[in-house]
Amino acid sequence: MANSLTTQRLVALFCCGWVLLNFPLLGLWDVDTTVLGVPLFPAALMALWALLILAVAWLMERHTPEVKDD
Repeated sequence: MANSLTTQRLVALFCCGWVLLNFPLLGLWDVDTTVLGVPLFPAALMALWALLILAVAWLMERHTPEVKDD
């Protein structure tokens, strides 16, 4: 049961990542602004990518209690 829930969450996270890194939403970051000397578009792209990696790592490393069958 827990494995199925983890799989569903991973699929949902994949879909969220796909939407976030696709054109319409990614185009919002394409402006002439810099963040610490780095243009906003690559900075936002790397930040979103890092957040997705952190979310996957958190999801895979969290411990779920085992369900005992009686």
